Amino acid sequence: MNLTHLDDNNRPKMVDVSNKNETTRIAVASGEISMSQEAYNAIMENNTKKGPVIQTAVIAAIMGVKKTSDLIPMCHPLLLSGINCDVNELPELPGFKLIVTAKLNGQTGVEMEALTGVSVGLLTIYDMVKAIDKSMVISKVQLEEKSGGKSGDFSRNEK
Repeated sequence: MNLTHLDDNNRPKMVDVSNKNETTRIAVASGEISMSQEAYNAIMENNTKKGPVIQTAVIAAIMGVKKTSDLIPMCHPLLLSGINCDVNELPELPGFKLIVTAKLNGQTGVEMEALTGVSVGLLTIYDMVKAIDKSMVISKVQLEEKSGGKSGDFSRNEK
């Protein structure tokens, strides 16, 4: 199997997507953060020293999607057409689940952007409440589904 990010001299390269068809591409990724009851309560009561945690995490997730090509060496800069971040409260953990959707019409997919957005959003939650709980755990960062492109559609639930 040939690796697409290596040239004939075994050196790293960015894949040339200029011959690929433009299609609508959507990727959805998710991840969770678990924490102490005290940290969860502080977030839910909007009682943290650094400000509104959930709102800030959503903004950070959007920024993470937009900055993916600055962080992941072989990712193309993309003209995104839409980004959404949903946050689900998980009182039974206690913690939160972030779901990021990235969308574009283009020649390459947006899976890495969605995954990066989730990661940055979760890291922002950690940063904002680490004074209360340094033992928080970020987990289950994963691609949930993608559509568009040559490789076709993927859905974790359909495996």
